[in-house]
Amino acid sequence: MQQKAWQASLLDKLRFVRRTPSVFTTWLLFSMAVALIGWGVLLANLKEAQSAVEKRALREAGALARTHADRLARSLDAMDQVARHVRLEWQLAKGALDLHKLRTEGFFSPAGLYEVTLFDRDGIPLTSTAPTISPAPVDDRDFFIALRNTVADPLSVSAPGYGLLEQRNVMHIARRLSAADGMFSGVVLISVANHFFTANYDPTVLGTHGLLGMLDSDRTLEVVRIGTRLIGPEEHGFTSIPALSQASGSMRLPAQQFNDGRARFIGWHPVPNYQIVAVIGLDEADTLAQYHAGRHSAIWYGTWASAALALLTALASGLSAELAWRKHRLGMAQATYRLATEEGSEGFYIIQPVRDRQGLVLDFMVIDCNQPGAEFFNARPQELIGKSISAFRGSLDTAAFIDYLHQASENGVYENEIDVPGNAALRLRWAHLKIIRSGDNLAVRLRDISAAKAHVAELKRRGNEDVLTGLPNRHWIQGYLPDALQHAQKEGQRLALLFIDLDGFKKVNDTAGHAAGDELLMHAAHRLQEAVRPHDKVVRFGGDEFVVIIENVEHRMDAAHVAERIGAAFGEAFRLSQGVHQVGTSIGIALFPTDGADTSTLLEKADIAMYSVKTNGKGGYQFYEAKFYNALRDRLDREAELRRAIEGDEFLMVYQPRVDILSGMTQSMEALVRWQHPERGLLEPAEFIGLAEDTGMVVELGALVIDKVCAQIARWSEHDAALVPVSINVSPQQFRNGDVGSVLGEALARHKVPPSLIELEITESSVMDEDAAVSSTLSQLQKQGIKILVDDFGTGYSSLSQLHRLDFDVLKVDQAFTANIETSAEGMVFFTAIVTMAHALGMRVVAEGVENLAQVRLLRTLQCDEVQGFFISRPLPAGDSQPVLPPRTFPTAYGNA
Repeated sequence: MQQKAWQASLLDKLRFVRRTPSVFTTWLLFSMAVALIGWGVLLANLKEAQSAVEKRALREAGALARTHADRLARSLDAMDQVARHVRLEWQLAKGALDLHKLRTEGFFSPAGLYEVTLFDRDGIPLTSTAPTISPAPVDDRDFFIALRNTVADPLSVSAPGYGLLEQRNVMHIARRLSAADGMFSGVVLISVANHFFTANYDPTVLGTHGLLGMLDSDRTLEVVRIGTRLIGPEEHGFTSIPALSQASGSMRLPAQQFNDGRARFIGWHPVPNYQIVAVIGLDEADTLAQYHAGRHSAIWYGTWASAALALLTALASGLSAELAWRKHRLGMAQATYRLATEEGSEGFYIIQPVRDRQGLVLDFMVIDCNQPGAEFFNARPQELIGKSISAFRGSLDTAAFIDYLHQASENGVYENEIDVPGNAALRLRWAHLKIIRSGDNLAVRLRDISAAKAHVAELKRRGNEDVLTGLPNRHWIQGYLPDALQHAQKEGQRLALLFIDLDGFKKVNDTAGHAAGDELLMHAAHRLQEAVRPHDKVVRFGGDEFVVIIENVEHRMDAAHVAERIGAAFGEAFRLSQGVHQVGTSIGIALFPTDGADTSTLLEKADIAMYSVKTNGKGGYQFYEAKFYNALRDRLDREAELRRAIEGDEFLMVYQPRVDILSGMTQSMEALVRWQHPERGLLEPAEFIGLAEDTGMVVELGALVIDKVCAQIARWSEHDAALVPVSINVSPQQFRNGDVGSVLGEALARHKVPPSLIELEITESSVMDEDAAVSSTLSQLQKQGIKILVDDFGTGYSSLSQLHRLDFDVLKVDQAFTANIETSAEGMVFFTAIVTMAHALGMRVVAEGVENLAQVRLLRTLQCDEVQGFFISRPLPAGDSQPVLPPRTFPTAYGNA
């Protein structure tokens, strides 16, 4: 019965909570706040949850105290009825009453619950339901004295204590016995076992550490049960009687308030008609056990709101039959969801179809929206709610938006990214739109993705733009040209592709340096943009290659005119920081659809046409012709042959002596490479060195030559004790990109060749840049004992400051100047100046290309140090011994020296 009463009380509380919107609002607000702001607010929400549990526990304690007070009132009333009945029987029996006999006849409840005893006016026991009666009088007891001294008929309830007649803890309930004349004749005393007043303790309600008891009005009476243990009168459940400030109520008492050291939620209520207070205590640890379990789960899963909503869902499922409860809960959930959307940055709208009588959708109407959603339209929510979509003209493309809504209505969902026109009133440039059908309504979410789109566009721009020139790059053309070709095909138009290569750029890059090359490319890009038509596209394809796209070409001469303007634009030399340089253009032209229908084919054929211009002397332009493909194939075959030759070492070395002009002694041997072609025979350098330099294979070929020369010197050293040094030619590209110092050092170490037997011949262009790395490499080589020679001096751009700074050992004058000493006085003067300058810098001078004795005589007169050429000796094969020439004497104009 007590359990049913508790269940009824719980249902009343649930109905009360249901009728109190603030409770649900608080919980839902907390749950949504946790979901939105995350772990930062989790502990605060858990504390709020704990407070709610404590409040509920206090309410339950108060309600249980009222129930307990009602039961105590009934119990005391029952004891009072027993006392009144015994008194009546005593009066009827004129004092001759045998209570023990009445007990045996079943007049009273079974023994153990309470015992009834009659005392005379002196406090001497007369009769009792107990088996034995103690003869000790009770005239000194408070209840006896109080009843003896009053003429009223009160019910006396004494504090619990050790029984007067029985050996147990009891509480005494007594009434006055009066004679016929109203004089005091004794008392009827009921000794009730203490557990009678706490027998309704229910562990399912109060837990294992709950408290059930009662206190009298002056807080001296205390009957307390904690769990299964009844507190005796010799001890107390409370360390001190709590100050209960009002007739009924509830509070939390700390652990130090109880003898067992456990904090509790206390509820109290006065017992009707008695000066007694009913007390109920719910153990705090037991009460909060579920909360702590929920707290652990909340921390584990990251949000307390999920657990709270799950609990509410469980409660709602138990009350699903009550429509009001469901509506209330739904309303609170909607309110909380609205709050969450207001705090976000996305626009949310609920849109309802507007139908005619036949059910056809005529329009759509906004029935709800959040604040961010209204701000997208520069409005307030109240201004949008109730507005039809067709009325949004000027803010968005209403026809397209209505179509999106129709698609969502039919398919259940629609999602897309919308490019908002610049003239629209919406406060965003790009929006992500998602529409979901919910029943008959549509939930619309609008999110501003303008910043993300702008970021992607910027990344795309950077990926499609050449960093140096600012022109579109190779990646851009791969995306643009297919669309342009598709458009041209659809419109029946022609398109031209100009593939442009800068003639002479490599020379500028090698002689003036990469910085000058970059500066030249920037100027070239500017000239190209000025030369083409405004709507033509200029692309830097890579290196010194550019592409021009000409769309809507009516005649092939339109492309030719653009090519001519480009050629004319490059007719003027470029003034760079490193000097004035002349660069031309070789232009290949491919036409769509004549020469190809796709991007790769057009680029390939324009490149082939450009290569045809290159091979025919450079400069100018050329439309693609099928015969060009064969020429390119020949070049590719030659490149493949050269690559196979390097990999298979089809090269041999010959050595041309260099002799002293006075003594006739061989001073050095210049190593010259020859290609032993398997089909064409022995090829001179002029037939493959240019190709090697154009393709970059000169670096691998140069490394091979260095290794072959060092290996040959090692073989010669096995037969000859004294060898003359061997000079090796190093191309500018090999010197810059081939790490000559490391390659040479490894070859010398591998073949155990002394560095003094190696000389390096480098061209002037190799050292034009005032590069610290170049100076350091040359210096390290010289410190090892390797001599450095400047080859073909006079054909490049060397300056005296560079010759002095780099401290060369030998200066080799180009054969063109050697030939001029016989034919012109200027040649003699120029050669004299070279010799004087070189000697002043401590360098020996070698004349290259000496063809006759007259040249030798003149060179001797001009104080040239060494000579080399066909007159001295043609290149010689290696042989088993070094092919050193025997000493010879050069006759002078006056006879033999």
